[in-house]
Amino acid sequence: MHTIKTIIAAGCLLALSACTSNFEDTNTNPNKTTVGEIKASGMFEPLLYDGVNNWQNYTWYWNNELIQFTAFTGGTTRQEHRYFISDGNWQSVWNFYAKYANNAMHMYDLSIEQEDQSLEAIALTFKVLFMSNLTDMFGDIPYEEAFLARKGGTTKPKFDSQQSVYEQMFADLETANEIYATNPIFTKPALDGMYGGDMTKWRKFNNSLYLRLLCRINGRSVMNAGTKMAEILNNSSLYPIFTANDDNATVVFSGIDPYRNEFADTNEGTFTSSGRKLTQQFIKMTVITTNGEQTYQDPRLGIWGKKNTSTTSNPANKWIGTVAGCTEEERSTVDKGTSWLNTAVFCRAAAPGTFMDYAEVQFIFAEAALKGYISGGESQAKIYYEAAVKASMEKWAAVGSYSETPVTITTEDIATFLQSALASWDAAVNKEELIANQKFLALFWIGMEAYHEYRRTGYPELTIGGGTVYNDYILPTRFAYPTTTMATNGDNAQIALDRMGGDNDMKTPVWWSKQAIEEGK
Repeated sequence: MHTIKTIIAAGCLLALSACTSNFEDTNTNPNKTTVGEIKASGMFEPLLYDGVNNWQNYTWYWNNELIQFTAFTGGTTRQEHRYFISDGNWQSVWNFYAKYANNAMHMYDLSIEQEDQSLEAIALTFKVLFMSNLTDMFGDIPYEEAFLARKGGTTKPKFDSQQSVYEQMFADLETANEIYATNPIFTKPALDGMYGGDMTKWRKFNNSLYLRLLCRINGRSVMNAGTKMAEILNNSSLYPIFTANDDNATVVFSGIDPYRNEFADTNEGTFTSSGRKLTQQFIKMTVITTNGEQTYQDPRLGIWGKKNTSTTSNPANKWIGTVAGCTEEERSTVDKGTSWLNTAVFCRAAAPGTFMDYAEVQFIFAEAALKGYISGGESQAKIYYEAAVKASMEKWAAVGSYSETPVTITTEDIATFLQSALASWDAAVNKEELIANQKFLALFWIGMEAYHEYRRTGYPELTIGGGTVYNDYILPTRFAYPTTTMATNGDNAQIALDRMGGDNDMKTPVWWSKQAIEEGK
């Protein structure tokens, strides 16, 4: 992988309870570091470019396998779709989010020292982006006392309840929004491959992220998420948010080293054909089959994936999905003729990476209107829903030309899709499920968001395979705290586990999840 180079701080512990590696790069050369000359601006590029590259890698490696976009049924070297997930995996996930959040806070401290309010605000946005994923993967985590070791503070921070973590993240987003409102100047726009230094767009991202997290915890009435959503929606001057795909938090890569996509040098075999295949679940959600014939498909499917064109294993030239969580005995059978991810689209040196998009904001409002959190009721929910689908279609249409078989999505194609059995609002009996299912698909290739949404809503209805014995046939509800964390900060971690009401395993639901709410945890 091509990355913006960093140096590792000596003596750092591989846990949130201590420091993590810092992006100590100067702003003159992202590949060169001069210790003692750290600028806040020198930490920005690694957070942005390396951050989104890891974001995409987690989509491919974790998200897609856990929630059945893909399944590694081409061999046995990877078995995440069967929930064979080890302590080393928990450690790497913990370290990733903690490291980037810590580096964001380092940039924050430097930006205050160097009086750079633009990076001060951006650092808070980045902090919440990465810390929200850390808590959503593990549950209770340190927040108030996190990252103090770098400045001589505690190496054994207390773990905050997830409710408290969310309250603190909201406070950080509010603070960032206030700083953005002062119209600070991003002094080196060329560093910013997402917004070109446009602080208005960074502010929109900050507040759209706020909406994402409010939506995440809307099942907990104590948080009054609906009230805040309505406030954000109805006060665009105070809380500007995404209003079009042009606002998407998408990092653009030049394709020139080191500004290259995570998968730039990945061949089709490594990326998909020898292992990770599209699943039956994914094909079922994107293809209409009538009397054994595939009569209609989601216009985005030909961008996301490609058919196996083997006349031997797929003589009917159909979209075929493998079985996520299959047994070892089933593997060779279910893998026959299965469809692949579209390497031509995703494995380009200049392929962009997205943290969040406009479609997600519209889906959030669709759900909020349907549930009565914001005004408009079902009729307005339909408007938001259809705007969300349209936005997702248009976003993916922009890269359709890169597919081996170029794909175009016209206005007529979108209208047809919205009338189809896959997406029709009027035909759907369960509107909440429809919104959740289409949001799930629109979150394709956006970090771990589909996994988070599945645990929050219970949609789509996934089929747990017969080979998922490693977690007792339970789709992981969280990742367990790593052994290192339990060894170095075990007392505080155990308090957190007791508060969450379960063991240190992948079966204890996180606080905002549908399961935890239904079980009264």
